[in-house]
Amino acid sequence: MSVSKDILKKAFSTLCTAKAMAELYEANFKQVSKYVHATSRGHEAIQIALGMQLVPQDYAFPYYRDDAMLLSFGLQPYDLMLQLLAKKDDPFSGGRTYYAHPSLKDFDKPKIPHQSSATGMQAIPATGVAMGMQYKELQKIEDQAAKQSPFAETRDLKPITMCSLGDASVTEGEVAEAFQMAVLKKLPILYLVQDNGWDISANAAETRAQNAFEYAKGFNGLEAITIDGANFEESYEALEKVIKTIREERRPFLVHAKVPLLNHHTSGVRMEWYRDDLEEAKSRDPYPVIKQQLVDAGIAADDILDIEHKAKTKVQEDFEKALTAEDPKPEDLFTNDFAPTPITEEVGERSPKGSEKVVMVDCGLFAVEELMRKHKECLLYGQDVGGRLGGVFREAATLAQKFGDDRVFNTPIQEAFIVGSTVGMSAVGLKPIVEVQFADYIWPGLNQLFTEVSRSCYLSNGKWPVSMILRVPIGAYGSGGPYHSSSVESIVTNIRGIKIAFPSNGADLKGLMKAAYYDPNPVVILEHKGLYWSKVPGTKGATSVEPAENYVLPFGKAWVLQEIWKQEDLETLTIVTYGMGVHWAMNASEALGLKDQIEVIDLRTLFPLDEDTVMKSVKKTGKCLVVTEEPSNNSFARALAGKIQEDCFRYLDAPVMTIGSENMPAIPLNSTLEETMIPSTEKIKVKINELLNY
Repeated sequence: MSVSKDILKKAFSTLCTAKAMAELYEANFKQVSKYVHATSRGHEAIQIALGMQLVPQDYAFPYYRDDAMLLSFGLQPYDLMLQLLAKKDDPFSGGRTYYAHPSLKDFDKPKIPHQSSATGMQAIPATGVAMGMQYKELQKIEDQAAKQSPFAETRDLKPITMCSLGDASVTEGEVAEAFQMAVLKKLPILYLVQDNGWDISANAAETRAQNAFEYAKGFNGLEAITIDGANFEESYEALEKVIKTIREERRPFLVHAKVPLLNHHTSGVRMEWYRDDLEEAKSRDPYPVIKQQLVDAGIAADDILDIEHKAKTKVQEDFEKALTAEDPKPEDLFTNDFAPTPITEEVGERSPKGSEKVVMVDCGLFAVEELMRKHKECLLYGQDVGGRLGGVFREAATLAQKFGDDRVFNTPIQEAFIVGSTVGMSAVGLKPIVEVQFADYIWPGLNQLFTEVSRSCYLSNGKWPVSMILRVPIGAYGSGGPYHSSSVESIVTNIRGIKIAFPSNGADLKGLMKAAYYDPNPVVILEHKGLYWSKVPGTKGATSVEPAENYVLPFGKAWVLQEIWKQEDLETLTIVTYGMGVHWAMNASEALGLKDQIEVIDLRTLFPLDEDTVMKSVKKTGKCLVVTEEPSNNSFARALAGKIQEDCFRYLDAPVMTIGSENMPAIPLNSTLEETMIPSTEKIKVKINELLNY
């Protein structure tokens, strides 16, 4: 089957447009190189062949060289140039991110969640979209994108996900995680790998043991083909078959397209600095190939020239218009870091009459169960949360039996996938609750949390907030040793764009879990495993009467757990803490008989942080101790102490002090060494006396 004349002409027009843009950028290099950009020059044929075949209900994850693909979706040169020049009306990011880093939610085009620069990282969010598509089909949840499509003839097509990658990026471990899940779950995703033989200055021979087509053979169930991506007709026909297969058979596919790179890696890394294959690359230019295909199809030479002329004219006109477009204003910096949350007040019954106290882990479990019962969009996944175990802390016990293996399931040991897939799940309208088994193992997931999850709302200018909950058991308890005991909140609080809870009791955990579910933003809930069952002496306060189903506790509202009046003749002190520190503080103040002199504030959430409550208390008491389980050097607690000192300096009778674990590399296994390492009620008592007597 040959490609029709209309398709050929449309593709040629798009290719000429992309080519003209690359040439214009080079001709106006000094004017446009203020901000870094790359172009699709040499890659156009495969990109256009793909872009012309996607429909509005499909999801696309282009990468930074895919401007020809974006044009084939229906975007105009002007749209891309607004981003090139970082203008206010850049439709993707409002001038916040680089050229060809799209995010799009137009009803008549494929949906594009936020795209970052981190090479290969898009594979996990994209695979998360495909996993979400499968979940919606299994749960019979309506596809709104298809329903809103203006194209009646394609409305009934089942959606697919397309993830575009460079061949060099396939060496990333996170790409392997994505491939693994795609074949394990048989997901409807197309991985398009554009192989131009280069990383930046390193070439394939020195960095890759095999190309992506060969690599794909290691993933049982990932069918792959390799094609000449510089030949439009070959690319179009091959992709037509692949896309049809994915739509109908709902399984993953990889297309490895060989293409030349005919332009610089980016505007800042010039090809003439290191390339030794430029002449050979030019011999594979897709432009003369498609031009000959038009001639072979019987399209007149004048028509071909007219298409080229119109493309160049359009590009020049759009560029002149983009140059004069408005720049962002300083105040535009402060928008869309978060989507507005509807949860702003504490509502519902916190302590229903006649109810018995339950342990903290069960409050969390019951909250998830209630949410899943009420919302079909809610699902839970992670390591060992499925039916056989229900979580290593039994925090998901019985959920798989109650809701089925499609809604509560185990993942491979892939923290990056667990975290990053929530970007895709959220994009298709789901609310994933996921967990990392221990805080010590969050590190492989931080790349996705930082690069994809936290920045999506801001860099898409509010279009794609990531609605997810990440549960993280944290802290030292019962000789857990160096790989099951760490506190990591200082790392997490340094990632902007996420909300962070650290509850000290079951009622707060349940109320914050509900608030997190209804919040359209990403939430990390740090849950101290030593409080789950209140087995640590002095932590019975973590048990709670289980709040009612309608109880919701907003983020950013600290709890003055032990309140005192201003004293004129006694030394007074504010203790600011969270998690296990709350219990140490309460036990220490009681043991010292100083409950009337010590105000204890449970922060509940580390971001947003209730600074008003903290500062009001410290101004009243005149002294402050910040208690954390983390080593205190360079910590969240030390930063908070500095902020308190800055805001309350005129009211202080002593320096703001902190107490945390000893500043050692890890928490030892031996119980004596563990006890020496971490804070305790006794250590807090000593610090309280030191500060009161200062």
